[in-house]
Amino acid sequence: MGSRIRTAQKQARELGRLRTGYSVPNQDPKKRPRPVKSKTWVVSSHAEHYVKAAAAAMGGNVERWQPQGNGAPQFRVITEAEQIEAVLPPGDPLSQANEMWNKGGCVRRCDGETEQISRHPCLCLAEHGPEWHQLRQDLYTKDKVCAATSRLNVILPDMPDMGVWRVETHSWYAANELAGTVDMVLSGTGGKGLVPVTLRIEPRTRVAGGQTKHFPVVVVEIRGVTPRQALSGPLSSAFALDPTAGGHAVAAIEAPKGRDWIADARGSLTSDDVRDLWMEAQRAGAVHPKGTDQLSKDLMAIAAEKDAENATPAISEGPDEEGVYVAEVVDDGEHEPVWPVAAQPGSK
Repeated sequence: MGSRIRTAQKQARELGRLRTGYSVPNQDPKKRPRPVKSKTWVVSSHAEHYVKAAAAAMGGNVERWQPQGNGAPQFRVITEAEQIEAVLPPGDPLSQANEMWNKGGCVRRCDGETEQISRHPCLCLAEHGPEWHQLRQDLYTKDKVCAATSRLNVILPDMPDMGVWRVETHSWYAANELAGTVDMVLSGTGGKGLVPVTLRIEPRTRVAGGQTKHFPVVVVEIRGVTPRQALSGPLSSAFALDPTAGGHAVAAIEAPKGRDWIADARGSLTSDDVRDLWMEAQRAGAVHPKGTDQLSKDLMAIAAEKDAENATPAISEGPDEEGVYVAEVVDDGEHEPVWPVAAQPGSK
């Protein structure tokens, strides 16, 4: 690999946006377009062929689209998909801040304690109290406070080109849940490797002040893996890109470098030793808990070889050439290696 500028921030190119709403023209031409919450994902990009690929995969019609403000014209499709299969890239894919924007750009960006532009304590908290975020629900006061802005970068593995798509939401509830999910995943992977996820638009209902309000929330859930697998360390790229190959949760997890499980198994004395080795490999994340991966099957075969090697010899009726009678060995069956059902010969 060639050299890199060590002080430069490395980041993938943004290919487009995944949105949970769109705008329609207002009946009053003097007023700005009216926002509409979408039950399905909206995909937008400067590149038309990206949006066409999204429409082919998720339904909908491609249209030219002019973002509000002075942004360059783009393309978008209001898809028919309520959920999208994606992959979290390495590193920390989530960025969050309480932000307020106007025609001149971002006028407030706060981490919840300090407003970063003015370097003053949180202005919304000082002006409106600890429940300031609820003012965003009122059309007359929403422009008076910041929006809890979350930006999540994801990879869409079946879309054209190499890069990330940005999911942006201004939901207070999504901000808390996204941070919790991503931080738990990062605690297990250390930001190394890919993590398969599903992006969903989940309808929510909130009752407060005698009023019932319905709103969508962006939900990120791990896909095709258990929490144990997601928290046990980085997954292999092949597994993260296709965790349910063939309709079964077959984990093509690479064995950690520096440990040759097959060599250790062949050096074992009994099938019990191989069984213990498999349990160790499972704790290390090198095999699938159901034993459907190739390494589990190879270890099962070696265990069978160990059983054959250690089979009880046939009892002879007389002594051997040295005058010694071979004693009968009775196996109590308590040491039979326990393997996942999916890894046993003849299982489906």
